Amino acid sequence: MIETKGYAAQSADTDLAPWAFERREVGPHDVQFDILFCGVCHSDLHQIKNDWFPGIFPMVPGHEIVGRVVKVGDHVKKFKVGDLAGTGCLVDSCQVCENCKKDLEQYCLEGSTGTYNSLERDGKTPTYGGYSNTIVVREEFVLHVSDKLNLAAVAPLLCAGITTYSPLRHWKVGKGHKLAVLGLGGLGHMAVKFGVAFGAEVTVLSTSPKKEEDARKLGAHNFVVTTDEAQVKAAMGTFDFILDTVSAEHDFKMYLSLLRTDGTMICVGVPSKPAEIPAFSLLGGRKSVAGSGIGGIAETQEMLDFCAAHNIVSEIEMIDMKDIHTAYERMEKGDVRYRFVIDMATL
Repeated sequence: MIETKGYAAQSADTDLAPWAFERREVGPHDVQFDILFCGVCHSDLHQIKNDWFPGIFPMVPGHEIVGRVVKVGDHVKKFKVGDLAGTGCLVDSCQVCENCKKDLEQYCLEGSTGTYNSLERDGKTPTYGGYSNTIVVREEFVLHVSDKLNLAAVAPLLCAGITTYSPLRHWKVGKGHKLAVLGLGGLGHMAVKFGVAFGAEVTVLSTSPKKEEDARKLGAHNFVVTTDEAQVKAAMGTFDFILDTVSAEHDFKMYLSLLRTDGTMICVGVPSKPAEIPAFSLLGGRKSVAGSGIGGIAETQEMLDFCAAHNIVSEIEMIDMKDIHTAYERMEKGDVRYRFVIDMATL
């Protein structure tokens, strides 16, 4: 077994603290890489607090992981020692179901294996995430990372990046489309970058007028303050797509009114309470509400390659491991531009 250092929550009622644990030895199809940087996702906090479902404790969060390969199994063909590598939200799936065969491992019909707070395919061994110094992942779920980009700023692409890239690609958002991005946080700022790169006319919808300057720096063409009735009225019926990144309660009826006929509101945020969607908000314009998770492994690699080709990374604030609780507090207040990343050398 591989002795590993990490930060873990021992229960939903305790804070993260140093924890030593063991990872499996590198098998024939495994890649081990030492973790250099790990992004901090809002879902890390949700999961250690049991906000969504009962967790598996002790829990080592973190699924925006980048580092350098230190060992590969005998049958590994795509990686060698010294390569840069990354792992996102998935470390395994059944590989054989209809969805897995279509490179949709994130929707594995047998249930995919999460990078943390999940069980390996044996149904009993917990997975532990990237708030740690090293990780062992089967080759099919390890991603190649370009050395052309700031590695720390690449880390959030493994969740915030692919969560916004995947729906924009699936709905073929691009030139000639008017895209609204609802919320300018960790997900929203990546949605703006991708929407602009794909050629769409991008508008940011936000309750905070203070975010307009940042939105335009990120490439947004327009900005609508959603608490300003006049601005909302002027935007009614104008968007082909709304990418909804908000995880707090919000008024779906109002946002659906901003869509054109046949427009689609795509939800990637996860509010803790179910949304109320009046039927007439959909009927009056043949509108759709859709959802999207992360992407599969092939699409995530495509996204990383696209980012390398177009010089796209996340906007980040680097933190030391010991400052994770302060980072969580700031994240809950929306006080981060736009993703915290842990320098794992400080573990």
